Amino acid sequence: MLEARYFSPFLESTAHVFQTMLQLVVRPGVPRLRHNSDAGDDASAIIGLSGDVTGAVTLRFPMETASRLVSQFIGEDVAPDHPDFPDALGELANMVAGSAKAQLTGKTVSISCPSIVMGAAHHVYQRRDIPTVEIPFSTDVGSFIVDVCMLDTAGQAASQPLPAAG
Repeated sequence: MLEARYFSPFLESTAHVFQTMLQLVVRPGVPRLRHNSDAGDDASAIIGLSGDVTGAVTLRFPMETASRLVSQFIGEDVAPDHPDFPDALGELANMVAGSAKAQLTGKTVSISCPSIVMGAAHHVYQRRDIPTVEIPFSTDVGSFIVDVCMLDTAGQAASQPLPAAG
């Protein structure tokens, strides 16, 4: 079972950012424990977390979904090789992480500048000693995943064990 105080902010901030910035309704799926061996993605935006919690939040996309989202965000068609493409993905991740950070009540959290990884079926590996929870989302323009990997300053993982992915 997930501790809502850690993961609800990411659910809420994703819904809010996509609704206000992209005019898209996101439908969250069931969060699950992510394994580093899970299938790869085509575009990922990664934000580091530090302070009272450490870890990262990663938005992972198939390229078709990323292209549709970036084009909708910018207001015109933007190819993945355009310099604005990774900047737009990074800005979406920054807004999601920043909004979630503000909701982590009682925690002082800093977020890093976004890092963008693009390439067919790449993998983003998180620390093996901290559980990573993936939250799937679907929209009218495609599906994507938000990974949350957090450890609080007391060394406690921000999640309870989840059932293994099946």
